[in-house]
Amino acid sequence: MRRQLLLPAWREAARGRRTALCLLVTAQTVIGVGSIVETLPYQGYARFEFALIILFALLFAWISLGFWTAVVGFFVLWHARDPFDLTGAADPEESGIRGRTAVLMPIYNEDVDRAFAGLQATYSSLKKTGRLEHFDFFILSDSQEIDKWIEEEIAWNALCRAVDGYDRIFYRHRRQNIRRKSGNIADFCRRWGSNYDHMVVLDADSAMEGDTIVRLVRLMERHPRAGLIQTVSLAANQTSLLGRIQQFANQVYTPLFAAGMHFWSLGESPYWGHNAIIRVEAFMKHCALPRLPGSPPLGGEILSHDFVEAALLGRAGWETWLAYTLPGSYEETPPTLHDELKRDQRWCQGNLQHARLLLARGIRPGHRAVFATGIVTYVSALLWLVFLLLSTGELALQALFERDYFSGGPSLFPIWPRWRPDVAVALLGTTLFMLFAPKFLALALIVKTGAQRSFGGGAALGASVVLEALTSALLAPIRMFYHSRFVLSALLGRSIRWSAQRRGEGQIGYIEAIRQQAWLTCLAMAWAAGIYWINPLALWLLAPVLLGAILAIPIAVYSSRSTLGLAARRCGLFLIPEEIGAKESIVTHKQNLLASRKRNASPFESLDGLERVLRDPHANAIHVALLRRALGGVSVTIRQLQEKVLCEGTESLSPVEKKRLLLNPTALVELHLMITREASGPPASTRSFEL
Repeated sequence: MRRQLLLPAWREAARGRRTALCLLVTAQTVIGVGSIVETLPYQGYARFEFALIILFALLFAWISLGFWTAVVGFFVLWHARDPFDLTGAADPEESGIRGRTAVLMPIYNEDVDRAFAGLQATYSSLKKTGRLEHFDFFILSDSQEIDKWIEEEIAWNALCRAVDGYDRIFYRHRRQNIRRKSGNIADFCRRWGSNYDHMVVLDADSAMEGDTIVRLVRLMERHPRAGLIQTVSLAANQTSLLGRIQQFANQVYTPLFAAGMHFWSLGESPYWGHNAIIRVEAFMKHCALPRLPGSPPLGGEILSHDFVEAALLGRAGWETWLAYTLPGSYEETPPTLHDELKRDQRWCQGNLQHARLLLARGIRPGHRAVFATGIVTYVSALLWLVFLLLSTGELALQALFERDYFSGGPSLFPIWPRWRPDVAVALLGTTLFMLFAPKFLALALIVKTGAQRSFGGGAALGASVVLEALTSALLAPIRMFYHSRFVLSALLGRSIRWSAQRRGEGQIGYIEAIRQQAWLTCLAMAWAAGIYWINPLALWLLAPVLLGAILAIPIAVYSSRSTLGLAARRCGLFLIPEEIGAKESIVTHKQNLLASRKRNASPFESLDGLERVLRDPHANAIHVALLRRALGGVSVTIRQLQEKVLCEGTESLSPVEKKRLLLNPTALVELHLMITREASGPPASTRSFEL
């Protein structure tokens, strides 16, 4: 009860904590800048050196922010006492919940088996809690691929039949995916939002424990000013080498940073778009997204809508919280480097749009900070690249041109260059410590709680952390170059197409890797050759940066291999708690369901969507029943399409014609009856029927 009474005081606490953070980061940055000035030959008086100092200050402050977030997260978790831990204020054994909650899964051309396996695992887990009567599930499809559309309908029916959920699991296919996911959620709110108090939003790769969802509802009912509560999603279900390394790092380090983020943000926490509960009335009233002035990529529709929706709730006086100690929330990561970079390009463009909202009226300080950190996450890559280029330029000037001892402008006295290698080494060591300290702090927390057994034991955990750190060091320059390109592309007005994200396995071959990464490898090799020509010793300083970029092609290929990922698992590397122990979690339940779906594939599954609806009576009945149109007449155009199908087959139709036919239930029933009656005759594509 004491924690609940303290919660209204969070705004005052947030101001004090954020002030302390600003002072810590500023003080550390001033010391760092003073150190780099000592290491430069002309102490910043040369033009290149002044630019280097400015960039270093910005980048060092960014590193310092992450460092102090990890440090404060460590102390919060170590002492396990947080008066503003929203999760700790609720009794997990508290009986009874009021109101109704909708569990939403928006999907867009997704891997249907993976998405529905996760939803079934979530539904079954929620059913075990005994609170299922308070929940309905909605699959909100924006899929534009016809084959995916039909596959989703069949999977929905199979799911309902498997869990006896026809009265609780609903499927809706939106014909026009206006405003993407945000428009999909808005469409749900317009149609059915008034029937529910809360909505739990999932992604296509999400899975949540039933107890977690029930506790989220209780938290919303216990704290009436909470408009949104975001869980911390842990990665799982990965098989590729990169995926397993990423999910291991996510499970080891995320709790630390999540606790630190909550410490600074409190009731102005971010929303990550999924695995969160939202108060429907507040969302409907305040979260209509504006259209940004100008054209894409920085104008037009808001792409990264989640941060903005949380900010709009905060502007209206609602609180947004991060339930950083609540377990049972899972997601998946991109299986390959190429998939990760495609996702990052979408996020980069969306986050850069938030620069237009940084100074918007009424936005709370915490949410402005979320906008800023989202922008700097990608812009910092470009700053690092410019910093390295300037450093190379400074090196070239010193080696190739006569030194100018009057670099500061008109002066009676020369500026003699100074060299302080001891200060440079100390500064480098400090920077490396700030970058790697969070890993050791996370390890200390795991050892304190005795959880190292859940990661395969102390030796396996330590080896996995070392290998993960080495992998991150190789991937960092690749991400730096690509993120820099994404930022420049957006600033130059080049918009991208937001496509579906690949999930599950997706191995990359050498041809694809060469096509995607050859430019980066050539650039890095040319850069390395240039530095070696200028000063061979200087190459050692930039070797950690250039090595990963030079090896980008084999890194992309081998990190995508599931065989290597599973081999690492057999060796006890990159294990996560959900993979160890006899108790089945929702993660293993999803894996079992996915394997079962693959074993029980339908004989009609190889057909395209329209062909399957016409030949498979099961698919035909489901699709016709789900169309929101009664059986009626058939136009002349539809008759012509019927004749074309019967004479030339479904492959003769364009996607638009297929979709037009699939939206007419009468035509589909007629075609299905004709084809099935003549099943013993020649193939439908060679027959002609008189209509």
